Amino acid sequence: MMPVILWTDALVFLLTGMVTAFFWYARGRRHLRDPWVRVLRRPLGMGSLVVVLAYVTVGLLDSVHFRPALPDNGGGETHYAGETLSLLDQLLGPVRTQVEKSYSAPFATHLYQKESIERPDGTQVRDYPRLRFGGAHLENPERDFWPDVRHRLVITLAEALAVTLLAAILLAFWLARRHRLGLADCLRRILAGRMELPWRTALVTLGGILVVVFFAVNFAAAYHVLGTDKVGQDVFYQTLKSIRTGLVIGTLTTLVMLPFALLFGIMAGYFRGWVDDLIQYLYTTLSSIPGVLLIAASILILDVYMANHPDMFETMAERADLRLLFLCIILGIMSWTGLCRLLRGEAFKLREVEFVQAAQAFGVPHRTVLTRHLLPNVMHIVLISVVLDFSGLVLAEAVLSYIGVGVDPTMISWGNMINRARLEMAREPMVWWSLLAAFAFMFTLVLAANLLADVVRDAFDPRLRRGRE
Repeated sequence: MMPVILWTDALVFLLTGMVTAFFWYARGRRHLRDPWVRVLRRPLGMGSLVVVLAYVTVGLLDSVHFRPALPDNGGGETHYAGETLSLLDQLLGPVRTQVEKSYSAPFATHLYQKESIERPDGTQVRDYPRLRFGGAHLENPERDFWPDVRHRLVITLAEALAVTLLAAILLAFWLARRHRLGLADCLRRILAGRMELPWRTALVTLGGILVVVFFAVNFAAAYHVLGTDKVGQDVFYQTLKSIRTGLVIGTLTTLVMLPFALLFGIMAGYFRGWVDDLIQYLYTTLSSIPGVLLIAASILILDVYMANHPDMFETMAERADLRLLFLCIILGIMSWTGLCRLLRGEAFKLREVEFVQAAQAFGVPHRTVLTRHLLPNVMHIVLISVVLDFSGLVLAEAVLSYIGVGVDPTMISWGNMINRARLEMAREPMVWWSLLAAFAFMFTLVLAANLLADVVRDAFDPRLRRGRE
């Protein structure tokens, strides 16, 4: 295989490395570590963090791309396929390649619409034909379907329970060595919820995620668990592939807008005067531009450029990735103004507090005042705004793709799934599972991010912390 590094892949792993390095750096510094410990002490924070990490794991697996080698034709030279695959595609295996003729409902064994079927005696009849892959292992679907489902469901629950118990034992072993406790005593404390951190909540959430994972392992290869779309592609595969698109939109857009918001917001509130007037004029003018029109114009310009330079892209994945990156940049430029206003107002208040005025009186340089005194005291606003903006950007991708100016139509995303569901919901009989699957996965991610944002706000806001103390 030939490794393929897309622009968004490089940025995603760069961001992952930066976050990992920050947490490693914060381990030895109490003022950075304590707020995150307060987040983990809340069962709601622990549970939502486990869910978000599960989504991030899927996104990272889908960010390792490669082009598989074609079979050797005897020429001695290795040729590679034009299709770019990911590690997630490799793990899903048959779920990606088992394509039916058209629509099929979740767990169906027959197509969703009738066709003319030729009988062995040569006559034709209108009926629902059997699927090529969904339930193909069943000799008699009407007789064997429910016993097979019950058998696979029991195996799924048993595997999820076994792995969860194994994780609990390993966690208890690690905590027992750390706190110098007995293994059995530590395990009882975890299950009773009497540890410093809510490990029981983490294990319960992990168990629920493992049920979904083993459900996919045991069912997805034998059935289309979420049905198929118009061209027969598995909807469950599409929803998993959409996770990376949503995470890239949310994280990279935040990465683009954060420097603008931090720099301009703190400078406007601290320096005031002509600096504040200039920055206000800048973000007021930018906010006056209709966002959808600017995004549509930018995407159309990019489409024209890519159409005139087709030799720049070896695969369709590179073309779609560039459009995704450009969309993140445009959304980042458009979305920094709200956080900038919040930071400007907070910097106005912090400028008048005693420690800032004392630093100014002693002649401390402005750069030091901004980075040492103002920036740490606005980080709670930055964190809560970043997490909330992440949720909004995931939803924005769905809206933009719905109106045709989002990600490339060839890229799988929740927005494109919802866009295609417009016609599917209007047909007879109605095809509802694509919309429901996209909504369920997107709703779970956004809900977990919002719950985590609420806990982060409580942990990082110094006013709330002083009130509780």
